[in-house]
Amino acid sequence: MSTPGSDTERAVIARRPRLRLLPERWLRPWREAGRFARTVVWVGAGITAIFVFIAIFAPFIWHYSGTAYQGIPKLAPPSGKHPFGTTSINFDVLARVLYGARLALEVVGLSVTFSVAIGLPLGLYAGYRGGWQDRTLVMVMDSLYAFPGLLLAIVVAAFLGRGVVNASVAIAVVYIPQYFRVIRNHVISVREEVFVDAARALGAKRRTIVWRYIFFNVVQSIPVIFSLNAADAIITLAALGFLGYGVNPPTPEWGQDLSRAIHDLASGVWWTALFPGLAIVILTTGMTLLGEGLNDIVNPLLRRVGIGTQTPAIGTVAQGGAAAGETQVLEQ
Repeated sequence: MSTPGSDTERAVIARRPRLRLLPERWLRPWREAGRFARTVVWVGAGITAIFVFIAIFAPFIWHYSGTAYQGIPKLAPPSGKHPFGTTSINFDVLARVLYGARLALEVVGLSVTFSVAIGLPLGLYAGYRGGWQDRTLVMVMDSLYAFPGLLLAIVVAAFLGRGVVNASVAIAVVYIPQYFRVIRNHVISVREEVFVDAARALGAKRRTIVWRYIFFNVVQSIPVIFSLNAADAIITLAALGFLGYGVNPPTPEWGQDLSRAIHDLASGVWWTALFPGLAIVILTTGMTLLGEGLNDIVNPLLRRVGIGTQTPAIGTVAQGGAAAGETQVLEQ
């Protein structure tokens, strides 16, 4: 038999707020998503996490560095001492693959961060301000977007020269228009919502409206585009290295290693090309799965269907995400 005191204690405990690491509205899309979308995210995140682990702990995983050549035989086939074989210039292929992962993630992280840091504020400004500023920025971004991505990256890299930062900037220029266009289109739709009109009526400043009420309702698509662009940046970096516009040799870079391996293939040496190529394919696949899974989770239309028959283009990602995350002004 319960006592009045125990009932009161239970009522107090029931009313006590639970400690949550993330807001409920951020977790709702994950809970509403289908099992397939969550599985795709976990698989992609797992593959990406493995490469991140390799990049961080490469010196502890293998005793050779990516540029060590002394005491290493030339074009030795895979063996116990050299599991991935060696190259024609006495490099250990396993070491090149491990340290190449570090360089790839560094360049991808820098390039995509540069793209977000430039494209997102410009998209917010152009979408909310409108007028001739918006038309000018749209014209500039459309001009950049009209170029093929790899060609634009090659032009910028040829102008800046080799190097980690220069390669990152060259790749970033390719993705800035994507972030600008997505954010601008979302801002144009969100700025006409009732809660934004209420903020204006209450006398909120323009900066407050943009960064407090609009920003958090359009930013949900950024992680999706970030992961998809990261996957594409891996291929773009490899292409720049393959063509000689990446980083300075002998820095371990998968594209450069593939370029050198072309001459080895004619002699029947397959291992110098196989393992760097597999690393590019696996990491790109992992980041693509992560991005596609996040797309299915963030996009409310795909959450209702379970699995979309077609994956929307980057420009249409999370069109309904703003409505899902709206924060009413009166609740602030």
